[in-house]
Amino acid sequence: MWIFRRKISEGFFSLSDKKYSAIWSVEKIHLGFVVKGYIKGKPEKLEILRIDAPRKALAGGWQSWSPFKVIDTKNHSFKIRDWKYKDTPALSENHLSDYLVASNGIVIGFLSSRFAHPYFEIDGDQIVAYLDYFDSNFENEIPIEPLIVLNEGDTPLLLELYARMIAKDNSVKLEKKKPIGWSSWYQYFSDLEWSDVLTNLEKAKDFPIEIFQIDDSYEADIGDWLDTRAGFPSVSDMAEVIKRKGFKPGIWVAPFSVSETSKLFKEHPDWVVKENGKPKIAYKNWGKNIYALDLSNEEVLNWLNDLFSNLRKMGYRFFKIDFLFSGAIPGERKRSESPIISYRRGMKAIRKATKDAFILGCGAPLIPSTGFVDGMRVSEDTAPYWEAKDEGISAKYALRNDITRYFFHKRLWHNDPDCLILRKDSNISKEQREIYAITSGTLDNMIFLSDDLRKLSESEKDLLEKTISLSGGKPRVENIMDTSMRYEITSRGSNSGNIHLVVDLKESKYKLNFDNHSKIDRRVMVKDNGRNFYFYGEVF
Repeated sequence: MWIFRRKISEGFFSLSDKKYSAIWSVEKIHLGFVVKGYIKGKPEKLEILRIDAPRKALAGGWQSWSPFKVIDTKNHSFKIRDWKYKDTPALSENHLSDYLVASNGIVIGFLSSRFAHPYFEIDGDQIVAYLDYFDSNFENEIPIEPLIVLNEGDTPLLLELYARMIAKDNSVKLEKKKPIGWSSWYQYFSDLEWSDVLTNLEKAKDFPIEIFQIDDSYEADIGDWLDTRAGFPSVSDMAEVIKRKGFKPGIWVAPFSVSETSKLFKEHPDWVVKENGKPKIAYKNWGKNIYALDLSNEEVLNWLNDLFSNLRKMGYRFFKIDFLFSGAIPGERKRSESPIISYRRGMKAIRKATKDAFILGCGAPLIPSTGFVDGMRVSEDTAPYWEAKDEGISAKYALRNDITRYFFHKRLWHNDPDCLILRKDSNISKEQREIYAITSGTLDNMIFLSDDLRKLSESEKDLLEKTISLSGGKPRVENIMDTSMRYEITSRGSNSGNIHLVVDLKESKYKLNFDNHSKIDRRVMVKDNGRNFYFYGEVF
């Protein structure tokens, strides 16, 4: 193992290059060691660590939707997908993973991403860890993103320790409980009408729902978030109707994205990230070119503050902020700084404006978002079908990511497994719907429904109750390195006692057992507005 191209040893070291200078230390810690230091100048792409590659590595991309799975390092090449920066800003066929890699008995990971983008590449038979500072030039010393190597223990234990160390380094405080809610997206997608909202509001009182969230399709255009499309009331009136029914209003916003047809872009074409002086396409969606707001621009930050302050004043208390990776794409900005620094400026502005509201990150660079969000999607979208070619959007591959990224939960944020789809008329079998729900409950994840609530039968309501009864524990995936997608999940101290769940995603089968669990008493409290709330506790 090599650190800064020197054979690893404990102590303090320094180097001076034409473009930059660095000092660092290698220090022994519990179950491994940590590399810390400071850097000055223009480091660009900086090699931190080099190690012999294991045959199998748990690896994945930089943001919510990126796959996180076991990879054969001997036969690996990175494929750049349609959306260029969807999986990483470090575009290379040798790219292996962002932030961390793990194998049996070892976890190597960066604890922060404040200035640089941390990632790993395959170089022959070695794995190399890099920090990419892009074109940043630092006149004063800044901290190097700390790197830890944990190599004394079982992989799940080390992954959990790694997550706790990230939380400590980023001063994470999880002060909000995970919500139970309803979202419009997976039933209605972009065909949502205001009448659908009103219909589900009436039925929602029969479910243990706290948050009622309107997803994409209410807005006039991407970027014009306070303007609604035909058929919808004002954004303020939407919140008022939801509040009158006894729910906390939630809303979907893609705050760092702006479409080429939007009023915002037409009025402020200079507010976007550029390439060769022209607006740079961050991705294409909704049949349009989508640009990224330049979060280094103080005017943009003020606009973000006004947007979210207004939404909060209207009564919104749950914000699903989506397509966040767009704010961190490489490109030309008003300030000459790394896209990671700019991204964190934008996230800080949103966090400050929303105050005590719950923020759910989605399509978000993971480690740079730490400390700014309360919940985090940890998978690509689910879907009303189980399987997809090339591991595309589907329930199966969303659930795999929920399992393999379990260790972030309640350490950095509340993991969001994406919505449960419980209705019979989807293209997911009864057992597959059960697998998704029961696994999400056992992992103690956030629980959101996305069905026309009129379509749910008593048996599907019972599945929701069972999912909630399985939550509350401390989950662990015992065989996270298994390439067969057959996972063993344990949860200690859940609402249903100690749980052992075996999930086979390839065969769409599961087996649920309870170990020494107490009898659970379920109580139903009916509030004044007719809503049902379920409580679980031991019977003594």
